[in-house]
Amino acid sequence: MNKGKPIIIAGGGIVTNELGELLMIFRRGKWDLPKGKLDKGESIEHCALREVEEETGVKKLKLGELLLVTTHEYFDKWVQADVIKETHWFRMFVSGVPALIPQTEEDITAIEWTSLEKVANRLNESYDTIRLVLEKSGLKI
Repeated sequence: MNKGKPIIIAGGGIVTNELGELLMIFRRGKWDLPKGKLDKGESIEHCALREVEEETGVKKLKLGELLLVTTHEYFDKWVQADVIKETHWFRMFVSGVPALIPQTEEDITAIEWTSLEKVANRLNESYDTIRLVLEKSGLKI
């Protein structure tokens, strides 16, 4: 799939709270899951935890298992080129129902704890990759 395009490594989370709600963000017109790019010298696990915290404001996350790795192509405004993003998705948990703070500088305009009953509707306004990630997560959506 590379096709000579730069590969960006990223980490992300399928985060649930103690009520079983899923953490979802709304960015650039789509419902999404928090994720972001790996920093030099950083482990993929640390990247995933850091990115979820930065994008959502949720602290004291508990890292679970690696669920899957996805790839997708997009135009990266920082690199100014088409790239392939390889995202490592981890299950994550948090105690309570923490307040959420969207990282607006990353174009996140809304963020919510979403009941599993509502997730299916959110997926109608999401990416195919996010649908796949949630299917593989084992959540009862």
